[in-house]
Amino acid sequence: MTTETATDVFEAHRPVLLGVAYRMLGRVADAEDVVQEAWLRWSGAARDDVREPRGYLVRITTRLAIDRLRQIKARGETYVGPWLPEPYVTDFGDTVPDTAERAMLADSVSLAVLVVLESLSPLERAVFVLREAFGFPYGDIAAMLDRGEPAVRQLAGRARKHVEERRSRYEVDPAQRRDLTERFLAAAADGDLEGLMALLAPDVRLVGDSGGKARAPLRVLESADKVGRFLAGAAQKGLPDLSVRFLELNGGPAVLVLSGDKPDAVFQLDVADGRVQAVYVIRNPDKLRSLAAV
Repeated sequence: MTTETATDVFEAHRPVLLGVAYRMLGRVADAEDVVQEAWLRWSGAARDDVREPRGYLVRITTRLAIDRLRQIKARGETYVGPWLPEPYVTDFGDTVPDTAERAMLADSVSLAVLVVLESLSPLERAVFVLREAFGFPYGDIAAMLDRGEPAVRQLAGRARKHVEERRSRYEVDPAQRRDLTERFLAAAADGDLEGLMALLAPDVRLVGDSGGKARAPLRVLESADKVGRFLAGAAQKGLPDLSVRFLELNGGPAVLVLSGDKPDAVFQLDVADGRVQAVYVIRNPDKLRSLAAV
């Protein structure tokens, strides 16, 4: 395999590798660093006996992501306020034509699922991502992780049970979710408390991630009254030269709020039964940098 061919092969698989790394780490910059390290190892390796480049590259990336995740956990990082994953642009386009596969990929990268994955061990998280998001056979995952297949199946069952117990699953048509997002944005921008209350579920939750570097609730807000009043009050304070942009983040419609040309916040909703069940607000500037060029 020539150097040029090796580059082409790697670039063809880069989206999958970045998808694996991001689901493992929840941080775009860390995921990109891991993929870059995977490239360095791939480009410097003897590739003559590599029969299945995709599996080989996913194995390298997964192991690097596990190492990075263990380092993060070992540092015992403290975070100010609730933590949410860094927003991740997911425009599957024509690359995932199958509706069921698209839904599976979108669900596996949703903010709600990634928050739950933070509570798994690095190995559990790796097995869950490789199996549930990318459909790798247990035997392949066992080889990637140097574990026996029975152990991998046990890890997968434990991880799947943990995720199912702790996440809320909202099935909703994407067009309905986009429509409700637009109506929510209009009501919030106008500070229309009555309009917001009509859209919010009684037990709605608002999770704000600022990392202590911007204004956002340092605790999760619960109930339509608290969430509605917070949003209406935030609208009254306003932002200079405010504009908004719709885009797809983490598998669903989201709103990017800009002050001038600078990303200020991301809003994303979980929706069910025609009501907003959860509001995610990301204002940590470190997590919004990758959206500046979107």
